[in-house]
Amino acid sequence: MKCLLCESLSFAHICSTCRDTYLTPSIYKRKILNNIEVISFYKYSEIKELLHTKHTDLGFYIYSILAKKSFKKFAHEFEFPHAIHSIAIDDNAKSGYSHTALLNKELKSKFITPLFNKLRATNSTSYSGKSKEFRLLHPRNFEFKEFQERSIILVDDIITTGFTLTQAIQTMQKANKEVLFCITLADAGLK
Repeated sequence: MKCLLCESLSFAHICSTCRDTYLTPSIYKRKILNNIEVISFYKYSEIKELLHTKHTDLGFYIYSILAKKSFKKFAHEFEFPHAIHSIAIDDNAKSGYSHTALLNKELKSKFITPLFNKLRATNSTSYSGKSKEFRLLHPRNFEFKEFQERSIILVDDIITTGFTLTQAIQTMQKANKEVLFCITLADAGLK
């Protein structure tokens, strides 16, 4: 097969040279609702075409590569005074897999335990390319499934306006959960 980025022959969808050259993560931070930090690893514009594969068969492989390069590395280096849990936003399988569950799975470490099927949107309207006004008129209306752990990290693939993460944080706070911070692959607000 050929590498998707450089088109050289490769045993993987993206060759190791391109992974090291183009997919080395950085840390980008922004704050939303009540000063909660959102950590992202890529600028949306840098990996836009790769992110658009998420609802295709190819997306599973691309998101796996991105998750290992960023989320897994982060989890390996992350330390905290006590064990915490991570929750993927709307980890419902579409197109054969859940891209947020795949990201969440890579956070498994000494300090982080991923939880699944805990926060699902009851409104599945796509926000892709939609305005902030559209997002406000069509809230996710998250359904929360109880779990005993209190301190959590929220996981999503992209932060654009921050509206989805804000709704997820509010849902968690109503359930008396403490959102320590959020993690996304990409921040669409970065230039």
